[in-house]
Amino acid sequence: MSILTSPRGKVEVVHCRRTESQDIFCIKNLVRKFTQKLFGRLNIIYLLEKANLAVTVCNDKEEIMAHSIFLDYPNWNVAKQDNWIPLFRELDKEIPCTPLNTLFMHFFVAVDEYATGCLKEIIRTVFKAVPELYFIFLIVPTYLSLGSTLITVFDQVGNIPCLNYNEDFAVHICHRHNHYPQLHIRKARVEDHDDLMPIFMHYDNTLKEIYGEYFLAELIEAQDKDHHAVVCEVEGKAVGFMSVCTSVNLPLLHECFDLGPFHGFCTPHPDDILKPSREPSLEEGEDAESQGSPKVVEEQEMAPEITQEKETETSASCEEALPTVLGLVSEERLKQDMEKNLSILSLVDEEDVASSLSSSLLLSVESSHFRPLYLGDPIAFCIQLFCIDERYEARSLDFMSFVFSLFPGKNFCLISVPHLTPEFVLIQNFVKVVPFNNCTLDHDLYVFHRAGLLRSITIRLAKFLDTAGVEKLVSTLLLSTKILDDLAQYNEAGRDPDGTALQVFVAEVADQIVGIAVIRKEMDIEYIRSHYNIEDFIYFSHHQQEEHGRLNHFALNPIFRHYTKFFLKEILRLGYKSCLYYPVYPQTREGKLQSSYSHSLTSALHYLVPVRPRRQIVYPLEKLGINAPSKEVSKDQVSFALNHTNRKLTLEPKVTVNARIVVVGASSVGISFLETLVFCSHLKFNNLTLISTHGLPGKRLLHNEQRKFLASDHCFNDKDYALMSLCSWVNVVVGRMTAIDRAAKQVVVSKSEIVFYDHLILCTGLQYQVPCPTGADTEQHLTNREVLELSKQRYTGTVPSNLFILNDEEDCVRMLCWLRNSSILTEVPTLLQTPPCCYWTMQNHLSTVNPRTGKVIVYGNTLDAYTTVETLLNIGMKGSGIYFVHPPTESNITCINNNDVESAVEDALSAAGVTVFHDALLAQWNHGQHPDPIYNACFTTSTKPIRLECSAFFSFYKKNVDYETFKAFNDACLVYDGRLVIDTTFHTNDIAIRAAGSLTKFSNRYYSNEWTHSNFSSKEIGFQLAAAMLSLFDPTLEPVTEPPADLDRLIPMYKGAKIQGGILPGSYHYLHISKPAIPTPLNLQRSQPDFGSDVVTGNAKKGTYFRLYINNYKLVEAITCFSKEPFPSSNYIRLFGQHEQVLNNLCTRFDDKLIPDLYSYFTEPWCMALFHDRFIDLKKELRQILISKQEEDKPTMEEIAYRLEEEEINLNEKPQKYLQRVFEDSIYKSLLEKSILDYLHYNQYHLPMYAWPGII
Repeated sequence: MSILTSPRGKVEVVHCRRTESQDIFCIKNLVRKFTQKLFGRLNIIYLLEKANLAVTVCNDKEEIMAHSIFLDYPNWNVAKQDNWIPLFRELDKEIPCTPLNTLFMHFFVAVDEYATGCLKEIIRTVFKAVPELYFIFLIVPTYLSLGSTLITVFDQVGNIPCLNYNEDFAVHICHRHNHYPQLHIRKARVEDHDDLMPIFMHYDNTLKEIYGEYFLAELIEAQDKDHHAVVCEVEGKAVGFMSVCTSVNLPLLHECFDLGPFHGFCTPHPDDILKPSREPSLEEGEDAESQGSPKVVEEQEMAPEITQEKETETSASCEEALPTVLGLVSEERLKQDMEKNLSILSLVDEEDVASSLSSSLLLSVESSHFRPLYLGDPIAFCIQLFCIDERYEARSLDFMSFVFSLFPGKNFCLISVPHLTPEFVLIQNFVKVVPFNNCTLDHDLYVFHRAGLLRSITIRLAKFLDTAGVEKLVSTLLLSTKILDDLAQYNEAGRDPDGTALQVFVAEVADQIVGIAVIRKEMDIEYIRSHYNIEDFIYFSHHQQEEHGRLNHFALNPIFRHYTKFFLKEILRLGYKSCLYYPVYPQTREGKLQSSYSHSLTSALHYLVPVRPRRQIVYPLEKLGINAPSKEVSKDQVSFALNHTNRKLTLEPKVTVNARIVVVGASSVGISFLETLVFCSHLKFNNLTLISTHGLPGKRLLHNEQRKFLASDHCFNDKDYALMSLCSWVNVVVGRMTAIDRAAKQVVVSKSEIVFYDHLILCTGLQYQVPCPTGADTEQHLTNREVLELSKQRYTGTVPSNLFILNDEEDCVRMLCWLRNSSILTEVPTLLQTPPCCYWTMQNHLSTVNPRTGKVIVYGNTLDAYTTVETLLNIGMKGSGIYFVHPPTESNITCINNNDVESAVEDALSAAGVTVFHDALLAQWNHGQHPDPIYNACFTTSTKPIRLECSAFFSFYKKNVDYETFKAFNDACLVYDGRLVIDTTFHTNDIAIRAAGSLTKFSNRYYSNEWTHSNFSSKEIGFQLAAAMLSLFDPTLEPVTEPPADLDRLIPMYKGAKIQGGILPGSYHYLHISKPAIPTPLNLQRSQPDFGSDVVTGNAKKGTYFRLYINNYKLVEAITCFSKEPFPSSNYIRLFGQHEQVLNNLCTRFDDKLIPDLYSYFTEPWCMALFHDRFIDLKKELRQILISKQEEDKPTMEEIAYRLEEEEINLNEKPQKYLQRVFEDSIYKSLLEKSILDYLHYNQYHLPMYAWPGII
């Protein structure tokens, strides 16, 4: 905040912020004729799209007072954007301008009365936001004076000609030292104590309480050759303090952090031990795994190069990558030091880490705990204490040149900070060191190398002579050969053999290659636009096709990691690009990388933003014919996650969050929570961890996408996981949570490994458990009523080897392997193409299986039980070999809750020869003898018992909380009442532990036991959980205020649809969509007076059934599809919540018998817009028009509707007709029509079947 005073004495409180798109209208109003003469006739929107930095000044009423735009190349076309440096250095050789330290002002406007004050505020803000910036140039025609405002900060340095026409332009310059100068650094003196103590006390008084009032003076007095204290000084007053020393506990750091990339902070020694003495064999690894030794390993399916990037990524997150221009250490001295020591810091040894990831299950325990031994001399010092006045925080890196001069023999500066400490400016220029899995320190370690002070980094196009330097740079990278091949191809032809334009850039420091980037012209930009929300970041129409580039390779020496954004910015400038895209392809099971799609490690991943994928319309291509979208839009490509940067983002800061957020359970809730955090583009979460029994889902273990053993909730599928690539951002711990230590804030995994947390998120959900036989003696002819309570006990005996509890895809794969080897199936379908790694799991008990019966029992009455029966039939099992046993239900609501559908399924089961038993309760396995393996099972019923022979037993009897999970909750004293108890903000009784999903229930104080998270969409629950936590980390959000006491007793109600689907017996494709509700029998719902109406076409038994339930407000509230043919489920999900009139007056047409088949109806061209992902935005825009006041003397349409509702208007006609007539005669009609046409025109690549004015 700053206070500006006009010449007339008026006062305004102003602040600067980055320009937003909604500012454009007000900015245009500030443009004067003199502005156009100075800067030319400019398209403001286009200029903002290409700007590196745009700053707006607002007053306390958020009125725009001034605006300015800055780019990294000159305006007025006085030089090419990739070659302006020689021209400007000729003007004044005393001005060492470089692309790193220079920006150009392309535009400035301001309210006349406050113009001078606003300009100075903008200039100061820019120098503060971009600490490496030292010069701002302004270029104007020579015949124009700058005016009374600009001349206050700019000085003329010379004239230069224009490239296009015969006219000279004047060059003016603004220097940093006049607005936000470097800090003067010196050794601390005792008399600085009084200046520094208020700064320390502003942040914390802990040191004073521990060491006394004069701890700082004592620290300054205690300086010697190994301990130094320095201060930064402004106008003779100390405003910052740093204490450094050479006492570094390297043995502890070696044990806790991966120091390999930095050679252990030691000089190289011939006796260093850098690798294990012997390599583990494959057999040893398999033996270790088969013994079930618990391990915490990185998720196997993550792309190795991306995993390594995630782990080794520096914490630098915004534009404050500060070089130093102090004269304390000369540039030549730094170059000499770098030439001596740069070889110590080669690129992160990606091959070692990535290979360890790809074979982590094959490593022996001894090898996994190997630590290198460094025998050389330590060359690191550490920062013990650091503090600076927040007004000068942006210049924190000014300390570094001076403190390195105090330790000539040291090359590394270290600092450790607690995880929850917000990342301050100083460490944003440091590299974050990767901790080992078993690191017990509650601090993050950061490192800065002496060579990082060099300002002479140059980005340029590669040459043939760079080959040797690049080879040395990338020698440890997995795809080094591919990078070198691309370099050779570029030097030879400048393009690929297929003609795709290719560019290779190198980063050079002191004549050494320290970085390389390979980009290609983006050939699939239409596909990217239509499949990813890149328009969240750019106005697509303002970017030419050749301005889009694909980043294939990016590698930068870690000690220059703080120059990553500068490297990307230079790629865009020199390559004449405005956008870069980096795809992350999923890893295949067959190999380590997909060779045809592989991209090398990009250490720039955290400087890019992940782009959300767009939901796609499933088009009826044959029906649309020539009106179908182009093949570029509709083609089916291998799914990939997309990351992006553009010119606007190169100087955009990210807020780094180092808090350790641990999610337990890869349920839909947990995945949705992680997805929401990861796609917050302005936040960078460094410590997201997922603990899951099988790691991240989405491994495509089953080849057939349609035929799944388990039903789907349609939250996520394998393609969704590929489009998110959570493994690029989330550390994955494979194992089972067995304990929670709330005092130490740690989770115990697999009873031995420890994962620390600051925030623990429990999303384990419910699982099918081993059913507990009641033990009833069937010879005594007991009935269910006599033994029902016994079935609620937990099973504690031996788990039979041929008992299958299917909770996830891995369970299904193991079961399929067993079926293949047990000879139960009559044929081996492609669905059984499972990985060889599964075979061993069944070998040890195949000999004990009883294959003679060839029969299986499916026990349960859930939708999963039905889909499993259908899949068993589909993969070759005879229906006569399947017993489908339904246990007694606790309510009269079935899992399908539709008599028509249930009747069709029962007929299909009967036709297939499946024997169905109802109300049968498991009594015994093998007549009460040893249950492994199961040869037969006995059941009690409401009448007489039954006994069934079997070779396998599938149980889908009641989901519950896993016992180990429950024990972990109970031992940790978390309140548990049948489910884990939470409040309305997801908190358990521990403020650091949150929980969500079917695992939970609301506290009894809400008096709503019938409502739990199970009633709602899991994806929405995960999103809301993330939204509740983001207020802790996102500074752009308003602080959450505590709700009033009376509102705190209300549970939140979510509106997202609850969905279930699958393939039911008879090969019926089934989908049911409904609003969140307490389950009620459908017949009972229909008997209610406010039921609404059903729109039903087709016949369930013929496989043509389609039901829409329209509530009494004419909104679609439930959808049921039951068809022999596959249908576009994702399209139909979009129908939920729509008004029937939006569906082309559905009810009227149905009543007039114009809709014989809803399946066909929803493939007609008119409805494609309903399925479009941005249709909901159109609805919001149209509503906003209707509620906004368009004419001063007339009410809004919303106000008229309210008056009609309150009967304030006397009518001689029906209210609806009156509203229609008023609407037709108002300005709203034309505004809505224009908005709809604009929507269709803007999205015509998805919706070419619609006509709009101009195409006919």
